[in-house]
Amino acid sequence: MRALEAALGVAVILIVLWEAFETLILPRRVTRKVRLTRYFYLSAWWVWSAIARRMRASKFREMYLSVFGPLSLLVLFILWANFLVLGFALVHGAAGGAVDSTGAPTTFLTDLYLSGTTFFTLGLGDVTPRTVVDRIITVVECGMGFGFLALIIGYLPILYQSFSRREITISLLDARAGSPPAAGEILRRYGREERRAALHELLREWERWSAQVLESHLSYPVLVYFRSQHDNQSWLGALTAILDTCAVCIVGLDKQKNLQARLTFAMARHAVTDIAQTLNAQPRAPEPERLPPAELERLHLALSVTSLCQPRPASDSAASGAGSELPADERLRELRQTYEPYVNALALRLLLRLPPWLPAGEAHYNWRTTAWERSLGSRAATAAVEEEDDHL
Repeated sequence: MRALEAALGVAVILIVLWEAFETLILPRRVTRKVRLTRYFYLSAWWVWSAIARRMRASKFREMYLSVFGPLSLLVLFILWANFLVLGFALVHGAAGGAVDSTGAPTTFLTDLYLSGTTFFTLGLGDVTPRTVVDRIITVVECGMGFGFLALIIGYLPILYQSFSRREITISLLDARAGSPPAAGEILRRYGREERRAALHELLREWERWSAQVLESHLSYPVLVYFRSQHDNQSWLGALTAILDTCAVCIVGLDKQKNLQARLTFAMARHAVTDIAQTLNAQPRAPEPERLPPAELERLHLALSVTSLCQPRPASDSAASGAGSELPADERLRELRQTYEPYVNALALRLLLRLPPWLPAGEAHYNWRTTAWERSLGSRAATAAVEEEDDHL
């Protein structure tokens, strides 16, 4: 019986230690399906998101969803610590158990108390190990408690640094694409020939950002649940807008001029497909379609001044009907089919909204006004944007 108890305790300890190693230290995606951490996040997010789906879309709903990422991390650490305490309590019981200083009979609860005070290094002294083996186990557990605490302290800054780097670049996109970001806004500003170098530089920066997101979100999958500061921004929305932008550039420019767009597209698509695979989000085409024929016509019209996308000839529309496609439209649709099912699957899983190709009306910019300016009816920020648009 004691041998079985010891084997069970050692198994619990090793499983938790390996889970912590894979989650906190191992800098690569873990493909193993049977994982306590994976089951924890699947079940916890299922419950959390089910409650959120019953809420009306509001700031409170977004605040509720934003709590899940940090809170789940703290709960995971607590679960690991409790399982380690339980595992060592089983080993303590198999090795001889604890001795109560009052002389009262000892039980498994006494061993559990000894394990807890040892793991968290309280050193109260009212319960002591009985045998030499038990004392050795106590020392090992005490050292493991120190190491576990140090691991968590070292892990959290790395996690939040990755989150901060991700969000800085998303915030920079606000003045270039609006919030939520729209590919049409980026191309309207940077699609003209004289701004082509700036567009390539922007896409180069987002190629690197996409690679950073891929690396950080595969190494630390909990980051996918960390939401942005503003409700109309998200890492998935920004990534989708960049993919949309690259798709138009690939279609509208010749191969010599769209090299950077193709490189950024490849890196961004790599990120969304791998992250979708990590979350086991099955690809699913958006319903309704993100770029229906009427919206495609708007895109043609908005980008006609940029030479990236020309308006459809009136003769073609009249002869073939609204559903006809130009070769460029067909190529754009083929490119969209390579990434839209994945970003849509992630949006459904994480309860995020995909950005539009074009704003429904005037583009919204988070930097324009504050709550005080909106309440006072200030027009200074709006005037600054209009001046900037005229310059571009």
